Amino acid sequence: MKQTSFLRYSLAAVFAFAAASCDKDKFLDVNNNPNLPLTVPPTVLLTGAEASTGFVVGNELGRVTELFIQHTAGINNQPRTYDTYQIRGNYDNQWNNELYGGTLINLQQIINATQETSPAYAGAAKILKAYNFALTTDLWGDIPYSQALQGNLDAPNFAPRFDTQQDIYQGNTSLGVQSLFDLVKEGLADLDKTSVLKPGADDLVYQGNLTRWKKFGNTLLLKLANTISKKNPTLATSIINEVLAKGTAALIVDNADDFQVPYGTAVGNQNPFYAYNYVNRPDDQMMSQRFLDSLRVKDDPRLPSFFTTTPANSAATNTSRGIFTGYDNGSTATVPVRANRSRFSTYVIGTSGEAPVRLVTNFQRAFILAESALILKTAGDPQALFQEGIRASMAKAGISATDIAAYFTANPRIVILAGSDQHKLNQIITQKWIAWTGNGYEAYNDFRRTGYPRLALTTNPSSESPTSIPVRLYYPNVEISSNVSNIPTPQPLTNVPVWWDVP
Repeated sequence: MKQTSFLRYSLAAVFAFAAASCDKDKFLDVNNNPNLPLTVPPTVLLTGAEASTGFVVGNELGRVTELFIQHTAGINNQPRTYDTYQIRGNYDNQWNNELYGGTLINLQQIINATQETSPAYAGAAKILKAYNFALTTDLWGDIPYSQALQGNLDAPNFAPRFDTQQDIYQGNTSLGVQSLFDLVKEGLADLDKTSVLKPGADDLVYQGNLTRWKKFGNTLLLKLANTISKKNPTLATSIINEVLAKGTAALIVDNADDFQVPYGTAVGNQNPFYAYNYVNRPDDQMMSQRFLDSLRVKDDPRLPSFFTTTPANSAATNTSRGIFTGYDNGSTATVPVRANRSRFSTYVIGTSGEAPVRLVTNFQRAFILAESALILKTAGDPQALFQEGIRASMAKAGISATDIAAYFTANPRIVILAGSDQHKLNQIITQKWIAWTGNGYEAYNDFRRTGYPRLALTTNPSSESPTSIPVRLYYPNVEISSNVSNIPTPQPLTNVPVWWDVP
């Protein structure tokens, strides 16, 4: 799947800048192509980097992780093969174009161009850079990091060293590797500096509100700490306590402050899940029957916001929330006709593609702190934070306060933590898994590091991963062939956990 939305965002912006710049350039400078500017201003680059970050999470990598954690099931083409764990040889475009050759290099260009005079841009770019590098290492493990994005057009570095995931998260001074935590902190510090230029309308997410960028950065620190909390609980606890000491005003504590990339209804600007499932490949995936069964048992009011209802049919499931039709992951059964498939609904895709892709959210913050208070014994009441996460997710999905209250009253076994700490953790992560519908990457991280929710193997797993749900992606062919001297040897199989994923 080509990165249509990213190209439209970034190229349209570049061409608009080029057109606006023509009058300022020398009329007869035949050595400069006005349609291919040598430099692009941060106002253009930030717009493209935000749009492409949303596209990364909602495009191919979003689809495969949604399948792995069984929000959806693949019924045709690539999603069907992904659903049986046939993933070798894929994701060249995501690695080479969407990440390293797209979002990440644009963010680095912002940093290079604005660090001295306009650190507000550099700070925002560093925070978003940390998010994108976290996503990359979380999915692949060891990756080019400290030596990536270096060089220039005349002398690019095509063979950067692969840094270990441990060093990427924790830093390694002797190797010159800055930790993701320090990268975010550096970005936060930049936001407080005097800046000639500051983001404004070019900032798709926060429209230049630096206070909200700080909330995003601090909440991102919680996410990163949560990711490594099982591998290095001491560092995770230290980071979380450091963030909590800043007070709730420094965090995303309201759905309105969520870091989410907006989309529109015009072709090319639509939510990538909508573009794929309703425009380009409407017959490739639908709701997982396993997800449907889980929400049916919980009588979850978010179900019709997450997936569409269907007419009654032989494969349908009747629930108190309507009739839905799912498909078992990896099944070879006859696929229901399109009208009888539950597919992503308004919460994920809007009515015509205008729903945002959600990256760092209020409900996520509440669930992280609930888990941290339970397991790491950081400040806060796990029960109150757990319920706060559920309420925030339900409100975000359009459930009224009255209906949320009624659900809590009717379902104490679901909304009240009980049993051992591991049972309580299962409750927290299961609710977080439900809330992350439309962001398979985050749910996949939680599933790998905790083992929750308990997900059964796909029905017909391929020989590539016959006994377990994959816990990482294969390195793309483009990197294997172009960076031979640095690619890890032997290359890890998909059943080899990444560093922070403690068995």
